[in-house]
Amino acid sequence: MIVNQEATIGDRNGQADSGIKSRPEGSIPLTTNQLVGDHQPRPTSTELAEGEERKLARKADLVSRADAVAAAALQSAEAVDAQARFPHESFQAARNQQLLGIMVPTELGGEGASVSDVADVCYILGRSCGSTAMIFAMHQIMVAILVRHARNSAWHSSLLRRLGAEQLLLASSTTEGQGGGDLRSSGSAVERQGSRIAFTKSATVLSYGLHADAVVTTARRAADAAPSDQVLVAFLKEQYRLEPIASWDTLGMRGTCSAGFKFEGNGEADQVLPVPYQTIHSHTMMPVAHLTWSAVWTGVAAAAVERARRFVRTTARRNAGQLPPGAAHLTRATMSLRGLRDAVELALVRFEKAGSCADRLEAIEFQNTMNLLKVTASETAIAVALSAMQACGLSGYRNDGEFSVSRNLRDALSSSIMINNDRILASAASTSSLIEVPHLLRSV
Repeated sequence: MIVNQEATIGDRNGQADSGIKSRPEGSIPLTTNQLVGDHQPRPTSTELAEGEERKLARKADLVSRADAVAAAALQSAEAVDAQARFPHESFQAARNQQLLGIMVPTELGGEGASVSDVADVCYILGRSCGSTAMIFAMHQIMVAILVRHARNSAWHSSLLRRLGAEQLLLASSTTEGQGGGDLRSSGSAVERQGSRIAFTKSATVLSYGLHADAVVTTARRAADAAPSDQVLVAFLKEQYRLEPIASWDTLGMRGTCSAGFKFEGNGEADQVLPVPYQTIHSHTMMPVAHLTWSAVWTGVAAAAVERARRFVRTTARRNAGQLPPGAAHLTRATMSLRGLRDAVELALVRFEKAGSCADRLEAIEFQNTMNLLKVTASETAIAVALSAMQACGLSGYRNDGEFSVSRNLRDALSSSIMINNDRILASAASTSSLIEVPHLLRSV
């Protein structure tokens, strides 16, 4: 346990715990402007208003930049899907708009964006190209891990600074061998030789590995460590070699290029993140992954609903106001989408309030909520896309045409398969019985 004379993050809206507290290793210190002690003057109403204006201006700027990337993504989305290729156009636009480094802290040259900000961008991109949005989400999950658990490490803070300046793209390797879906177990171990490390693994799924500038991978801490005693290691592109072992020709999310590789990396011991993976997984990786993925799937579903909406309106105009037979399905799709959006937004608020408080992040109810968000979001996104297709009828079922929902539905279907819902439900089953049924309908 590292004791640091800084407060831990509390509510993004300023409800941080007062006073100086010890914080666990890997948590994030509040910046000076976030600490308001009793001896400091309270901001005036004018200062609060100006602060809110700046916040709104930053938000508008981020949305504008995300919209620009989404426009580029939409232009190439069909080709990316048809050819199962990396969305180069999207990520050139993302680099031009400086989006890859938005979560990098301001003191390291970034914008200090929140996970909620990132989720907004994921949703916007998801409406144009599911593969682009998913790659962006996977990249930002790794950035969040570095920011929340390794920003005080010299090597990793240097990587974050480079990421912001050069707009590097981070990939992750958390699957291994035939049991690759179990993120909490690693067979391959880090080999240490003095200040150097070497690492080899069979990464059965390594999304956009050939197009990344760095890979963050799970590993067993040492050869004599248990499979569950894991660490994360960051390797730069020039420090590893990828040997293809499996191709990627799938129904949806084809542009993620999630092929399999034999991964061989060499680097410095300092490249191992200072916090155990067990902590990183529960505090950041799982919740941020499920939040950003859910935002992506919500965006994909929203694109399907928008096509169905345009189909119903166009058909009604052409037929003297008479709605097409499938119009009722648009109602279901629209309301289900609203419910999905609300669920993701509520989960984001809950995560931001938890901040880096270990007690909140490790609470059974919080962990189950974040796990089941992924299950609910994936199932709802699929249902929404199906309803949208039914609203469009044959026009939605086609692979071509302006009302085709084919790509959206196929991308949505990946949500329950690529990270299997059954595995998540099974892992949550043992703790679900410990959560009490609420006594009241509303929280007090």
